[in-house]
Amino acid sequence: MAALAARAQQPAMPVIGFISSRSPDESASAVVAFRQGLAEAGYVEGQNVEISFCWAEGDYDRLPMMAADLARRQVTAILATGGNPPVLAGKAATATIPIVFIIGSDPVEVGFVASLNRPGGNVTGVSLFTSLLVAKRLELLRELVPAGTIIAFLVNPDNSNARPDTAVMQAAAARLGQKLIVLSARTEQDIDLAFASLGQQQATALVVNTDAFFLTRRNQLASLEARYAIPTIHDLREYAAAGGLISYGTNLPNAYRQAGIYVGRILKGDKPSDLPVQEPTKFDLVINLRTAKAPGITIPPSLLVRADEVIE
Repeated sequence: MAALAARAQQPAMPVIGFISSRSPDESASAVVAFRQGLAEAGYVEGQNVEISFCWAEGDYDRLPMMAADLARRQVTAILATGGNPPVLAGKAATATIPIVFIIGSDPVEVGFVASLNRPGGNVTGVSLFTSLLVAKRLELLRELVPAGTIIAFLVNPDNSNARPDTAVMQAAAARLGQKLIVLSARTEQDIDLAFASLGQQQATALVVNTDAFFLTRRNQLASLEARYAIPTIHDLREYAAAGGLISYGTNLPNAYRQAGIYVGRILKGDKPSDLPVQEPTKFDLVINLRTAKAPGITIPPSLLVRADEVIE
């Protein structure tokens, strides 16, 4: 009886709501990194913390219901990852439960925080600032395909970053005197159709925008890039590892690890408003030479010498 009474008096184990635009299978390494960050902060799943996973699997329309359910259950903290949509859903569901995000956008520009150093409110996290590298990816692709007359830009119209990133890309293309076409895809079938239209539109290269749904479909994208022999640049190493030609951006596992540390600090009592948004300190250029050989693409030595990683 005494043992039962002691257990009954123990405080409930904190619960982290993990809401993601992505899918569980392809996010396995990200979850490992998140758990690593939690462990560094002193929390181990099943021992002194629980994690409730909510996967939208690329369907952004499911996110508001998932976030509302986490708020109703009064989880201790929420990790919102996979772009802006999960954060928007979380902010709409609760103004009190701490939210830690992992996004590619500028969180001040999109209105998630008041400032990077003093976020304010119940939201902070890690920004990969991948959207700020949109123009840089176009420059790298032009270096790869200097004779390219038309470059395509693939976006997901359901992502709130589509419109501002397209504006940035169009401005960058105008500065470079580059003709640009914008393609949209929100489903697997849309991706197939977008690639099928590349030939009709005489596109010679492709930039894939930052988007969690595209990340879940990276194997499909890599297969299509090989089939249509279209030089393509992405934002994350995960694409190049899956067979994409080039990626330029930040380290995604490290972002999940850092988010895990932040969630752990919040569980210990830190307030999101006092935790500065974490920013990347390094951007990696990854080149997949195996992919380059398939369509007969020649990687310029100027790119190879600057590559942080070459996959052979």
